[in-house]
Amino acid sequence: MTETQGLLTKDEWRAVVQQCQVEPGRKVDLDADFNPALMPKHFDKISSQQAHEPVLAEMTELQDRFYAANSNAMLIVFQATDAAGKDGTIKHVMSGLNPEGVEVHSFKAPSVEERAHDFLWRHQLVLPELGRIAIFNRSHYENVLVTQVHPELIWPPADRIKDLDALWKRRYHAINEWERHLVDSGTQIVKIFLNLSKDVQRKRFIERIDEPEKNWKFSPADLHEREFWDAYRKSFSAMVSNTSTKWAPWYIVPADHKWVTRLITSAIVLHTLEQIDPQYPKVDEQTLKDLQVARTHLEAE
Repeated sequence: MTETQGLLTKDEWRAVVQQCQVEPGRKVDLDADFNPALMPKHFDKISSQQAHEPVLAEMTELQDRFYAANSNAMLIVFQATDAAGKDGTIKHVMSGLNPEGVEVHSFKAPSVEERAHDFLWRHQLVLPELGRIAIFNRSHYENVLVTQVHPELIWPPADRIKDLDALWKRRYHAINEWERHLVDSGTQIVKIFLNLSKDVQRKRFIERIDEPEKNWKFSPADLHEREFWDAYRKSFSAMVSNTSTKWAPWYIVPADHKWVTRLITSAIVLHTLEQIDPQYPKVDEQTLKDLQVARTHLEAE
């Protein structure tokens, strides 16, 4: 990552990313440990736009090499409270990526077919191929988040009558081992939780009600779910504590300021691509000779 016009050096960028990363085994209390209104030093909304351009440019170059190398895949997981800005963040991150190599999957309530399988099945179906990036807008983690707050939504139904504490431990274990298998098989996993404060969520809900072009974003169900704020925070904290692993750590990204969310998320994705360090494929000597023959033929036309 290059220096961004004196705002942050490469080492300072890495420090921002590391500040958001949850160390494996750490017991997390979102409210006590992470500030949703945090802003990187030296930045404001205007200067962040200036800094974002070279970040996106480097992402574009690295993704091109990633796609060409065709030796790894990447899965970016987004989880967040309502109105935390997942859609907008995904849109801005993708602006630095070639759409040909990216797919976004949004997971709503499971279908009848999906309920006939285990909770990881529908996510396994849409994992990225080598050379490609998949983005999960909500993910397999819904099965240890929403279901903790609303146990009546647990599927299969037989799991509802079991020891729920044991069930969550079993699911955390299943998720960790599934993700370990994916990483061992060449899929780099980036897990991002957008950390929004309750007051800013209230303000964004009001905006959605007051601004006609945003009315479609608001549902009475959002207000109903807000009543479970404390339960969700407890569920999110448990999720991060139990599933931030060495092979697939969580990043807690402050979400009270959208420009901060987008800038840090882009930096995390760029940092991950840098760690992979993809290279364009090298061709053998015979292929090089064939290329020169083809060039000579084309020049002679």
